[in-house]
Amino acid sequence: MFKKPILILISFIFFFSGCATMPQKDAFPTYNLNGTTYFPLIALCDLRNIEWHYDTFTRVVNLSKDAHKVNLRVGDTLVMVDGRPEHIKEPVDLYQCAIVVPYKFKERVLDLLFKGNLPERKRSLGLLKIKKIVIDAGHGGNDPGTIGFTGVREKDINLDIARRLANLLKNEGVEVVMTRSTDRFIPLSKRVDIANDSHADLFVSVHSNANRVRSLNGFEVYYVASSVNDSSRAMLAAKSAGLDLDGSYFASHSLDLKATLWDMLYTLDRAESIELSRSICRIMDSNLDCRIIGIKGARFYVLKGARMPAILIEAGFLSNPSEERKLKNGFYRQKIAEGILQGIRDYAQDA
Repeated sequence: MFKKPILILISFIFFFSGCATMPQKDAFPTYNLNGTTYFPLIALCDLRNIEWHYDTFTRVVNLSKDAHKVNLRVGDTLVMVDGRPEHIKEPVDLYQCAIVVPYKFKERVLDLLFKGNLPERKRSLGLLKIKKIVIDAGHGGNDPGTIGFTGVREKDINLDIARRLANLLKNEGVEVVMTRSTDRFIPLSKRVDIANDSHADLFVSVHSNANRVRSLNGFEVYYVASSVNDSSRAMLAAKSAGLDLDGSYFASHSLDLKATLWDMLYTLDRAESIELSRSICRIMDSNLDCRIIGIKGARFYVLKGARMPAILIEAGFLSNPSEERKLKNGFYRQKIAEGILQGIRDYAQDA
């Protein structure tokens, strides 16, 4: 990653303060509900390669691995373990539209039946250098975005994933700024203004894809293309935006110097955006049941305008019947949000 060498250079020249983070071990999310520790069931299953199936009508979950089978239902304290009834004190529950199970279930069933230990918890993002993230739910209001074959609107899928990601980030102690939290139209220029005025550490725009070729599918992440002229962006920023240069007040008197600084910062932000994109794609390749297209450079307005590391996620193709069905499923959207969170975590650890 190029962040540290460039920041060190700027520190020596312009008295910037560098930033460093200490590597920590992988985290595993937990939730406190009514005084009881709960774990996200799908994440537990993914960790231990347990096959799972959820019936949204009966709210019954079936787990299986090797010769073992477990059946449980949301709201119940009785689970069936290889055909035997097992009582747990706290019920299986739903939290943020995801199935969660109490610690006793993990301890008395999963830990005994499906071997494998949870990774140790690490410091949350809120304790690292990432303090604030802007989440941009694409489209909205009178702009539905792409519309799937069954009528699913991109704007609704984007907003739901964005909200889920926002909740996960808030649980990590990160301040979240959303360009929109309801179904309303926000111009691209306004989205950029919201992001830049927030002085956030990262900008994440959430979209769903479409193509005339209905067989096309997959998950991809975009960063601002290298073909975008950083010098032009830098001069515009130098004329209209301030620089937080503690102890370097002389820079404020030189437009060329400010433009040079912005040029360096834009180069740094692109490198950071690429690393963040790669980190998210690595996680999705392991955790998401879909094709990972990878990362690409693009000239999207929100990426060009953001004065921070910025990425645009295309969560899947609504024009593809199979991916449209997946994106309609709340649990699949939750896995996308959790994957983005884990990608941000890994990126933060390596920063």
